[in-house]
Amino acid sequence: MRYYLGLATTFHDPALALIGPDGTVLFAEGAERFLQYKRAPNCEPDPATRMVGLLAELVPEGSELVVASTWGQQFTEFLEGQGRAGAFTLEALGRHAPVLNRSFVPERAERIFVAEMAIAQARAGYGTLLALDQETRGRGGAARARIVRQDRFPHHLTHAAYALWGSPFSDATAVIVDGMGETGAAALYRMEAGRIAEVRRHRGRGSVGFLYGLVTDLAGFDQLKGEEWKIMGLAPYGRSDPALVAQLRRLYTAEGGRLKFTDDATVRDVVATILSRRPADLGEAGWADLARSGQEVFSELMDILVAEAWALSPHENLVIAGGCGLNSSYNGRVLERSSFSRLHVPSAPGDDGNAVGAAWLAYAADNPGWTGPAPEARPLTPYLGSRVSTAPMERLAEWEPRARKVGHAAATREAARILAAGGLVGWVQGRAEFGPRSLGNRSILADPRPAGAKDALNAKVKYREAFRPFAPSILAEAGPDWFEAYADSPYMERTLVWRESKRDQVPAVVHADGTGRLQSVTPARNPAYAALIAAFAEITGVPILLNTSFNVMGKPILHTAEDAILMFTTTGLDALVVEDWIVVK
Repeated sequence: MRYYLGLATTFHDPALALIGPDGTVLFAEGAERFLQYKRAPNCEPDPATRMVGLLAELVPEGSELVVASTWGQQFTEFLEGQGRAGAFTLEALGRHAPVLNRSFVPERAERIFVAEMAIAQARAGYGTLLALDQETRGRGGAARARIVRQDRFPHHLTHAAYALWGSPFSDATAVIVDGMGETGAAALYRMEAGRIAEVRRHRGRGSVGFLYGLVTDLAGFDQLKGEEWKIMGLAPYGRSDPALVAQLRRLYTAEGGRLKFTDDATVRDVVATILSRRPADLGEAGWADLARSGQEVFSELMDILVAEAWALSPHENLVIAGGCGLNSSYNGRVLERSSFSRLHVPSAPGDDGNAVGAAWLAYAADNPGWTGPAPEARPLTPYLGSRVSTAPMERLAEWEPRARKVGHAAATREAARILAAGGLVGWVQGRAEFGPRSLGNRSILADPRPAGAKDALNAKVKYREAFRPFAPSILAEAGPDWFEAYADSPYMERTLVWRESKRDQVPAVVHADGTGRLQSVTPARNPAYAALIAAFAEITGVPILLNTSFNVMGKPILHTAEDAILMFTTTGLDALVVEDWIVVK
């Protein structure tokens, strides 16, 4: 039997995915979860310590293994040649000036990114080889599996494969937009009857993703830490400043319906002009007017790309992926701003999702007639990661009498009661979500009705900026009653407008502009979480919970029950539910 290991091998957000002999996604997870290192910069996607257990659990003895990574063969060979020529030594990198260029990042930083990419590509699969070697030693020389080949696929194609084959559509047009690719930072693809074809690949160093990152830095945050989220959260608190918008618009033009970026000198002049207007002391609140203006310009840039996709590949179904697909504010408005009718954005549109795309492309190479998962397996579930062991809860119960195994139904009822009384609940169920957002399996939950719930959660647990919103999880059948122009949003991928008559009922999840980045929950997608929201609705009449990721600021979402217990004991959580165990303070 042949299995396919996909590795996301960019210098940030590494991830792995394992595909079975029938094309089913058996496992997908970002390396940050296992390593407990936010975004896991410059870490391997397949740590040997992780792969030993994963291979033993999912890959039968005597299997073949294909390793697939997420940057193309030609680009990888270019990186190897650059490395041999000494382009990535500290001395060579240090000769590049630390000044902004037309890609919207400093010249030296851009070259360092490329060097880091070369390192990541060179060691793709090393962790898996080490794990197989350890397995062989432990089994007296009998290998569990052997690697039969290594495939490399173009970066934007892996984005498209994951997003398109994981969508509910058999035909669609995909817009892929991120920070950088082999030739440019955007590409368009078409899928017809499950067959994926490139429509247009953008070329050049200009980048919508890096432009948004530049706005992030200028507004007082740090794109290297992935703080673009803060621009989306802060934007509704600012006003659109015509002077700032005008400066940002100098960075690009649309010629013949195609996006064209400016030159190095203009980039530096725009940044100098914006910095001359920057408030002296931004504090943690950031520059709200720039955030608002930057979000407005980002939407204009995306509109150009989406309109180009429609012109070249008109279709009712639109798929967006790449790091810019995480901009839920734009996703919530793209259909009203374009000619497309339906939208799909996957749960992991950033580079972590490419692990699935690479594995599926390797599988398709061995199975030329394959056109994606069966209809009943689409859209792809986000619940593809690790399960937690309840053994730590059993050990906790040996000295903590408030830790009890009560069964799922009783744990659900008690958690709903605590939430309705204003308590904060850590909720851990089933397999972890694939992607950056907690979707009811690794969540901190609260009652959305008290106006002070958001501030209490920030003060007691999350410790993050007050302007950042919390998301509502809503029973899908209730969605139209609470949101205008409601659309199903299973991955918390889009922001919609609350009905004005409902906003006062759930102020903790209504953002400053009257929107919410919602998650639509159904029993079919997540039975345990749907049961909890339904139990809360029985008590309160509100089919909505405030949902945020089970972590504290600066840390990734938890990976083990020990992580959950640590946060329960060191923060202001009132209760912790791990599967059918509950502990309360």
